[in-house]
Order: sequence, then structure tokens, then C-alpha cells
Amino acid sequence: MDKKSAENASPLWHRALERYREELGRNEDYQAIHEVHSLDDLLNHVNTILNTPSRDRQTLSSMNRLAPKFKFVDDFSTIIALAFGADASLTAVVWGSIRLILKLAASAGDNLQKVLDMLEELSLTLPRFRVYEDTLPMSRQLETALVDVYAEVICFYARTIHFFRDHPHVLLLRNAWEKFHSDFSRTIMRIKRVSSVVESEADLARMRLDEHKYKEVIELMDNLSTKANEDSQRTRYHHIPFLQNSRFSGRASLISKIHSVLDPGQTSPAKSIALFGMGGVGKTQLALQYAHQSANAYDVILWIAADTVITIGQSFREVAQGLQLCQAADEIQDSAAAIWKVKNWLSTTSSPWLIVFDNADDLTALKVAWPSSSRGSILLTTRDFDVANNPASQCLQVEAFDDTEGSMMLLKQIGLDPTIAANREHATAITQALGGLPLALGQIGGFIAQRRLPLKDFLALYERNAAKIDARKTVKDDYEHTLNTVWDVSFQKLPETAAKLLNMLIFFDPDGVNEAIFLEGSQTEPGIDPEFDFVADDMDLGDAEQPLLQAALINKTMEHPVITVHRLVQSAALRKLPAPDWPKYFDVVIQLLSWGFPDTWSKDVGHQINAWKKCEICLPHVDHLAKLCKKHDIRPTNPQKYAELLLRCSWYLYERETYDIARNLVDSAVQTFEDKSTLAYASAIDLAGLIDLDLCQPSLALKSFKEALEIRQTQLGPDDPFIASSLNNIALAHTELGNLYEAYATHQQAMDIRLLTNSDRIGNSYSNMASLLLRMGRFDDAEEMLGRCPSLKDFTDETFLSTGNPRFSGDMVLLSRIRIGQGRIDDALRLASKALAFRQKLLGNRLKTCDSMYDVARLLHLQGHSATAVKLLKQLIDISESLNEGEGQLARALYKLSALYTEKGALAESADCKSRALEIRGHLRPEEKDAPFEEEYFSKLTLWMLW
Repeated sequence: MDKKSAENASPLWHRALERYREELGRNEDYQAIHEVHSLDDLLNHVNTILNTPSRDRQTLSSMNRLAPKFKFVDDFSTIIALAFGADASLTAVVWGSIRLILKLAASAGDNLQKVLDMLEELSLTLPRFRVYEDTLPMSRQLETALVDVYAEVICFYARTIHFFRDHPHVLLLRNAWEKFHSDFSRTIMRIKRVSSVVESEADLARMRLDEHKYKEVIELMDNLSTKANEDSQRTRYHHIPFLQNSRFSGRASLISKIHSVLDPGQTSPAKSIALFGMGGVGKTQLALQYAHQSANAYDVILWIAADTVITIGQSFREVAQGLQLCQAADEIQDSAAAIWKVKNWLSTTSSPWLIVFDNADDLTALKVAWPSSSRGSILLTTRDFDVANNPASQCLQVEAFDDTEGSMMLLKQIGLDPTIAANREHATAITQALGGLPLALGQIGGFIAQRRLPLKDFLALYERNAAKIDARKTVKDDYEHTLNTVWDVSFQKLPETAAKLLNMLIFFDPDGVNEAIFLEGSQTEPGIDPEFDFVADDMDLGDAEQPLLQAALINKTMEHPVITVHRLVQSAALRKLPAPDWPKYFDVVIQLLSWGFPDTWSKDVGHQINAWKKCEICLPHVDHLAKLCKKHDIRPTNPQKYAELLLRCSWYLYERETYDIARNLVDSAVQTFEDKSTLAYASAIDLAGLIDLDLCQPSLALKSFKEALEIRQTQLGPDDPFIASSLNNIALAHTELGNLYEAYATHQQAMDIRLLTNSDRIGNSYSNMASLLLRMGRFDDAEEMLGRCPSLKDFTDETFLSTGNPRFSGDMVLLSRIRIGQGRIDDALRLASKALAFRQKLLGNRLKTCDSMYDVARLLHLQGHSATAVKLLKQLIDISESLNEGEGQLARALYKLSALYTEKGALAESADCKSRALEIRGHLRPEEKDAPFEEEYFSKLTLWMLW
């Protein structure tokens, strides 16, 4: 390199050369490589080897095959030289190194063939540019990626030269070859990873040359890249919602075992352990102690309440906020998006991390939340043996305390001297009575300390209030009886309204009851039972809370009007409440929670996005109520009202694309309705059909839609808006089934009714009819029909998005697909990119976001930006893998990625994607197990139009 070129070259490139010289080590070798200045010089040297008589036929064939491959290296070298303002001699290290490698390998027996294979594979891993501009526009990311690729290549060449120098004899070389080949394999993987970044950045660089054409795509990809960069920079965050227990006692051997398994300094790929045992045995306290003791060992500690799908989602949303992974307020509400963002962050961060899943008894939910990265440490607590043994790599059973450990813990809790014989004697007796259960000992210790009870008097008091605990019964029974005994004394002292409030709190999720549910919910029609009207007044509600706070039966922060109640207190209060009184409290909670959700059967109002915030407040409580009802077979006084609450909540979950939970609730609603002729029941049947439709089961959906229509026709006039709504849904099912002309006639019926009644949902009919016309290949007619939508007048991008309603992002997707049919690919890509950005912001990473990602990736591929398409498809795959309903989207994305890998010549990666795609398709559609590997058959696994 001449002086001028050296001055112009990037400092990054100089660092790459410095790394090369360090790897090479020998100054004479560094001088020798500069004797070759170009590809032509190298090819001349190759020809001399080819002309050597001793070469065998296989080696000669490989040498002939290798020469054209060097053209790829030469092209890439040209890009490097141009990018860094230097002449072609900048890459002399490449050609000189290859020449020296060939020279050394040619004299090393039968190893030349292996080296030739390596050089060929190295050349094939380099980035492939579709078009080479005279000057490739540089970004910092592209510059860094280019240098990283070149540094990997030339440093491996240096290590290869060094390897042959250090192993001059064939026998020595043969014995060391396996280790050297492993180094080569790791190099290939690193080059492939960085090359994909180069190709993606080069795609974006070319797009920026025509920025007006790709504005939306550039913004989308820049946003994704920015978030990824931000993710990689965060280093320290501890989310442990509980303080360290200053009176923690015993468990030294268990703590030591956890430390040895989860040690962040180990390189073991799977560091996870489950703490298994009956309820109240101290699993959570043990996990909490380890987390606090290890605070300096982990940069990141995340505590996840893993009781249910909803609590997992809540915890991940808090963590995503704390890590600043959610950029907008709407993103914070999406549990699935939070789980995906946090898992993705954990897989990319270099910081040591620990994640604790507490009370993880739902294996399905746990698997969705389980990190895919093997870099960190995972600790979980569970009462379920199956969860304890899957997916954690090790299981540690936690037993109750023996007499000595239990009595020491109790005395420490109370603050009494353990050296006094009388204290030890009474503590041992209490420990034996409670079966050594740590949670019971801890709470009884607190009870004794608060009331200054002599130890000798406690057991007599205990025996007067409840039967003696039998520690040998089931985990559940043993756990509950202990707590029932502890809290009976406190319950007996509560004033009437406080006792009623506590009984109401039994039927709420314990982790956060917003006071607005009481104050606002009590005002809704038909009004609350006068017995409970104290919750309608903030002063009276506060008076009822005060005794509960004083007795530590509930908790409430000063910053937020949110009540929390310990699950153990809930269980004890439920056992104390006479079973005949359960329906009374159950009914009043149904009334209060109905405030949070709009009804879907009295008026055809469509999407309820404006109610989402209230829905989010009430959602965990409906889930808790439903589980309590099922567990204890509680029969509400008014089953119709309970069914309607389940239905209200189901519609919200459907709008948020949480289909699995929505389906469970709506099925419960359908079974709960006693009167099957009501409009509310029709709404439940209708919703079940919509869920089936979105999950690509149009035949099941059609059956539900027809049943709902029959009920509505019986209850309503022929021109009622709900009749139009049913007809519209039936037409959608026909469209998905391919019954296009029947769908057209049915859509027309719905449209006529809505025009006749001047329905504000006429736009819904227009857009659905436009989707059908697109399916029929009538692209211009589809555009004209979509243009009739009142809210989409003039067809500007902002028209679609200004409403903030996810429904209209579907219209933007529809117009994008119309543009594809019209051959206007640039417009289609712009619209699809905006729809994707909108859906990801509002809905998070759900099915519709996956659908839009696929659209954008397919359009980018059509325009030759395959690397960017691959990047999007990989993200799509990550997201769909985290969704219980995402298998169809996953299979289609794997199909497309396989096709793109084939185009790039990455045949191994293509085969892997193909195998996975076929396996999923065979599972979802066994009848098409042997169908061709073509897009048509994978598109059947997803809905034609996800609104």
C-alpha cells in the first residue's frame, strides 16, 4: 500500500491488519505475502502447481474448480479497496497468504486436497453482492461488518500458515488436524454470521440510493437495528420484587448446591435447576436468598411470577419496561411482545444473567417463557413434579425442616435466645405440630411476636381454634390447614365491612386489585347490592381497608391505589367463608368486573380499542374468578351474568390476539349460558367462529357463524345490523374456503342491510368485499370497492393509521396486496412496511405482525433485497415460535427462508428449514403430508386475510 492509500484507509482496516500480523507472528512470512499483488499473480502460481507432474487427478480437478471461486474473493476485495479509499494492493495479504498456504500444503503430503476444500468453502461464505456500484454507500454498520468479515478471513489464513509452520512433518500434522479443522468450522460460522450483516447492510445501502422509493422499509429496518443496538448496550438490571429475608435460616447445603449448578463463571451450556417440593416448604425464600446473595455475580437478575400465563405476562411486561425494551405505552400492554423482547434481549446480551420463575406450575406457559439462550442461569420453583423435571436440567427436592432446623428458624423469627432450654423445648413442640413447614413457622413466628405471646401458650391457643395439622396429608391440604389455623385468630377480630371486603378479595387476583374496580364498578347498571355499597365511597372503602392493613392481611402502596393480598390469606379466608355464602360474593365481583369490558350483543359497534385500558385492569381478575369457579364448583346465582362477563373478556382477548386464553373463556361462557336463545349467547358463538377463522379453521367458523345467525334471525328483524354482521362473517368463511361466488352474494346481502340502516360499519363490508374481489383477481374493482370506505377517503397512508385502530392496518395490508396484483410493487412495499410498523407498535408480536413481516419479506425478495428479507424472516420465525397459535406462520416462514437459502447456495441451512417446515405442515395438515414443497401449500396454513 502506498503512503497516500495508507493515509486514506480506515483505522478499522489498520486494526484488522494489526490482528493479522499478530496471528502470523513471523516477519519473513509477512514480507513474503507482499510478493503477490493481485489475483492474476495468484492464478499464475496455481498454474505452476497444476503443471507439477506429481499431482493426482482429484487434486488437479479441485485446483481447476478453485480458480473461478477466487473471482468471488476478488469481487469482494474490490469492494473493500473502494470502501476504504485504497488501491487493490490493500488486499495483497489475501492473495499472498493463499499462495503461501498452497505452497506449504503442497509439500505436506495428502493435505493439499483438504486445504483446497477449505479455501473453496471460505470463498463461498463471503457476502454475495447482486450489483457492484462504483462506490458502495458506506454506513458505520456496513464498514464495521466489512472489516469484520475480512479480518476473520485473513486471520484464519495467518493461523493456517502458522499451523503448517508448526507441524512440518506429516504425522504431526495429521494428529493436530482435528483441532485445526474445529478452528476452521468456528471461523466459517463467524464469517456466515457477519456476512449476513454485510448483505443486509448492503441491501439498505442500495435502498438509500433511491430513498424515496424505500423510505418506509429503511425506517422500519433502522428502527429494528436501533433497538438491537440499544439491547446490546444495556448491562445491569436487577428486578427482584422482594427484599432479602433478614431472618432466613438454615438451608446451607441447598444454597451451596444451587451455587455450584448455576455458577455464571461456568461455561456449561445448560445452567438451570428446579426447586421442587410441597407448598410452603420454602422454595420461594430459598430462591430469593440465592438471588440476593448472588447480586454481584449477575449483571441481570429477573424475577418472574410464573403462577399463570397472565402473571408471567405481567412480570415480563414489568421487566421489558425496566430494560427499556418497550418504546411506546401501547407496547407495555402486550405480554407476548414483552416475552419475545426479553427473550431476544437475553440471547444477545453478553452480561451474565439469572432468571427466576417462581411458582411455575403451568408447564405450557413456562415453555413459552423459557429463554432460548444458553448463556445465562435459570432457577425455578414449583410444586409440579413434571415441571421440575422439564425443562430444567437438574431438579433439587426441598424438604420440610427437621425439629432442630425448624425450632432454630422459629426462635430466630421471634427473636428469642436459642441457648435457653425452655425456648428450645417449646419451639420444638410447635415445629412438630406444624410439620416443620417453613412458611407456617415463619407466619406463626410473626403472629407470636406481634402479640407478644409466650411460647408455652401458643399451642393451647392453636388447639382451641383449629384441628391439629397433619403434615403427612397431600401437599395442598397440608398447606391450607396450616394457614387456616394461623389466620383464624386475626379473622375473628375484623369489623363487619373489613370482613366483607376480605371475602370479596378472595375472588380477585391477589397481585393487584385497583380500587377503581370497586369505586367505578359499583356505579354500573343495575347497581351493586346494598349490602356492599360501602365500596362505592372512597372514605367507606378506606375504612374497610384499614383493619386489614393493620393486621397485615392486605397491602397497599401510598403511590398507587392498588390492593394486594397474599394467596395464603386468600386460601384461609375462603375456607373460613361458609360455602352457602360463596355465590353471594361471587355475584358481586361479577358485577364489579363487568365495568371493565363493553358488551358485544346490545349494539353492533365493532372494535373496542378505546376500552382496552379498563379491560387490562380487570383481565387478571376474570382469569382468577374463572379458575376459582372451576376449582371449587361455585355456582353463581345468575349464571347468565357470569357467562356475559366471560364473553366480554373473551372479546377483548380476541382483539389483542390472545387466542388460546380467549378460546378457553368463550368455551366456558358457552357452557355457562343457561338460555341458549339470547343475543349474548349468539355473540359467544360468533366469537368462537372468529377465533376459529383467525386460526385458519374456516369450516368450523362457518358452522358457528350460521348458528349465531339463526339465533339473531329469531330475535331480531331481517334488517338488523347484527344480521349484517353475521352475514359478513359467513362470507369471510366462504372466502377462506374458496366458495367465492357464494361469498360475493352473502357480502352483498350484508352490504344492502348496512346501507339500508345507514350503519356506521358499512366500511367493514366494503373492505371485506374488496378482499374477496382481490381473491377473485379483480384488482381494480377491489381498489374501487375499498375506496368507498368512509374512513379511507383519498387513500393516504395517514388515512389508514390515524384512527389508531388495528382494523385499519388490515385495510392497508389489503391495499398493498391489491398493488401487487396491479404490478405496482414499490407502492405495495411501502404500504406493507407501514402496516408492519403499525401492527408491531399497537399489537406487539402477534399473528398479524407475523403476517405483515412475511408480506414485507416477500416483496423485498421480489425486488432483489434477499439479505434483508432473510433478516425479517428470521425475526418472524423467532416470534412465531413463541406463540401457541403461530405454527402456520412458522411453517410458511421456514418454507420461504429455505427457498432464499437455496438461491444463496446455503444448501445445509436450506435443508434444515425445509425439514422443519415439512414436519410442521405434516402435523397441521396430515392429509397434505406428501404435497409438493411449494408456497401454495404452505399458504394454506395461514389465513388469506388477517384483519
